Amino acid sequence: FLFGGAFLYGMDRSLPHLHRGLPTQSAEGPKTAWQRSVLLIAAITLHNIPEGLAVGVAFGSAAAGIESAPLSGATALAIGIGLQNIPEGIAVAVPLRGEGMSRSKAWMIGQASAIVEPIAAVIGAAIVVYAAPVLPFALSFAAGAMVYVVVEELIPETHQEGNEDLATLFLMLGFTVMMVLDVSLG
Repeated sequence: FLFGGAFLYGMDRSLPHLHRGLPTQSAEGPKTAWQRSVLLIAAITLHNIPEGLAVGVAFGSAAAGIESAPLSGATALAIGIGLQNIPEGIAVAVPLRGEGMSRSKAWMIGQASAIVEPIAAVIGAAIVVYAAPVLPFALSFAAGAMVYVVVEELIPETHQEGNEDLATLFLMLGFTVMMVLDVSLG
């Protein structure tokens, strides 16, 4: 679990990126001459890696026949992450559009920011399928990375600009959707 968080922390520090709503001077990672839009895309792309790992490990566990990891659970996780990718893609495309990029190009880049997810999913699934004894460690790694993303990126950003109540409401709704998917598919 700690290694997953530490891995993402290392990636967070070694790749230049910018969080939505912050000035370019607040970019994290090494100093770069990248434009604001490229830094935002890097931030979203970086944080898609643990999402892909989580889905891959879940499907790899189901494929390996691990009783506590049903295919329905992996499907619920994939649907949940897929649904949250919609606003994530919009979070990439809207600033690009605001900087004058065409709608189609901004949309394509928003979609491309998630390309690391299936790559990480294949890696996660392969590790579990070919090395089933590593499953608890792979799940812990993915969980640590996901918790890091939530704490580092999502929770602080949701409380900016007086949106605490709305952010809390949608967090509760999102959690409820994930639980409904888990119960109905699991």
